[in-house]
Amino acid sequence: MVWLTLFIAGLFETAWAVGLKYTHGFSRLGPSVFTLGAMFVSVLLLSRCMKTLPVGTAYAVWTGVGAVGAVILGVALFHEPLTWPRMLCLALIISGIIGLKLAGH
Repeated sequence: MVWLTLFIAGLFETAWAVGLKYTHGFSRLGPSVFTLGAMFVSVLLLSRCMKTLPVGTAYAVWTGVGAVGAVILGVALFHEPLTWPRMLCLALIISGIIGLKLAGH
């Protein structure tokens, strides 16, 4: 259950990372409230996972899920390029997340 919670925390990290783009420097109320809410939930869930998982593992997986999600949404929403080098780097991040899960603690 802790790994699912950590994955969800990473999804909320993706949400606030992308939400920052829509806040325009926190000058738009709606996107700013959404982004701050996603930040709060993301960090709250991460902190709960750290009760069980080592800090390095939890933080690395959280940032990895957030980074992969941000790249995918960047491509889908903002037409950012998805080149072979970027896909290779995403594959490395994903393999690192899987490796940390399989390595246990």
